[in-house]
Amino acid sequence: MADPPPSTLAPLTDGHGRRIDYLRLSVTDRCDLRCRYCMAEDMIFLPKSAVLSIEEMAELAERFVARGIRRIRLTGGEPLVRRGIDTLAMRLGALIGRGLDELTLTTNAMRLADHAPMLADAGVRRINVSLDTLDPAAFRHITRVGDLGVALDGIAAARAAGLAVKINMVALAGLNEDQLLPMLDYCAANGCDLTLIETMPLGEVAEDRSDHYIPLHAFVAPLRSARAIYPIDKRTGGPARYFAVEDSPVTLGLITPLSDNFCTTCNRIRLTVEGRIYMCLGQEDHVDLRTALRDGGRDAVDGLIDSALAGKPRAHDFHIERKSKPAVARHMSATGG
Repeated sequence: MADPPPSTLAPLTDGHGRRIDYLRLSVTDRCDLRCRYCMAEDMIFLPKSAVLSIEEMAELAERFVARGIRRIRLTGGEPLVRRGIDTLAMRLGALIGRGLDELTLTTNAMRLADHAPMLADAGVRRINVSLDTLDPAAFRHITRVGDLGVALDGIAAARAAGLAVKINMVALAGLNEDQLLPMLDYCAANGCDLTLIETMPLGEVAEDRSDHYIPLHAFVAPLRSARAIYPIDKRTGGPARYFAVEDSPVTLGLITPLSDNFCTTCNRIRLTVEGRIYMCLGQEDHVDLRTALRDGGRDAVDGLIDSALAGKPRAHDFHIERKSKPAVARHMSATGG
C-alpha cells in the first residue's frame, strides 16, 4: 500500500478549541449479550441495508486519519460479531505508523479466544474487556445470557497472544458492589489493569437505572478503606483518570460521566455503524456520512466532518433520577462505547 499524500486540510478542532484526535468506530449495533444496564432484552437491530460496509468503514476511517485522527477504537455492540472484522482490522492496522498511532478494541470477550491472534497480527496491542463481576451467577444475571468461563478464557487467550488487557467494570449498586476487591485481585494475578465506569442513561431498559446507579467515590470506598490509592500522570486518549493502588501492580482508572463531568477535555468523535457522526454521546445531533460518501465522495465527507465539529457541544447533560427518561433514546450499542 502506497503512503497517502499528506493532507492539506486543517486538523480536527471543535468549536470550543478542543483538538479531536480519537475516533471510536462502531462496526455493529449487534451483540451476543443483553446486559441489563445497556440493552433491552428484546432488541431490534438495524437491517443490513442501513449499515456501512466494511469497505466504507475503512474508507471513512482512512479519511479521518488523513484529517489528523491518531487513535481508533473499534466498538459495537460487540465488534467481534461483525462479519469481516478481520479484514477491517488488518486494513486499519496498516495505517499504524502512517498517521495512526494506535488501533484498539472493546469487547465482551465472548468471541475473543477465536479472534485474539488475528487482532495481534493486525497491529492491535491493547484491548478493553467489559467484565462487571467474577461471580458466575451474577454474570449470567447482568448479561442475561453470558457464560463467565467463556469470557475468562477469552481474556487468557488475549494475554497469550501478547495483548495488554484492561477490564472495564460498570459500577452497579446491588449487583456488583462486593466484586471490586476480587476483581482487583484477579487483575493483579492475570496482568490486567482495571477501569471503573458509572452507568450512563442511554436508551430505554427494563429496569430503572436509578436503582443501580452508584457514584464511583462510593463504589471505591471499600478499596480506599483497605489500601491507599494515588493519582498518577497517565493518559490513554479516553476520559479515565488513573491511580496507582497500594501493594498492587494494577493501574486503576475511574470514568465518572455523572459524578465528575470530564467533558472539558473531550478529544473524541464517534462514527456509528450507520455512518453517522454523533458530536456527543449524550446528545442527538448528528450528521450522515454514509449518504455523503455514497453520493458525493470524499470531498462531501470532509465538509460534513467540519460541520459536525463546529456543532460539537461543550458537555453532555447526563443525570439519573428516579423514573427519569434516558438522556437519549438510542442505546449505547447503537452509538458505540
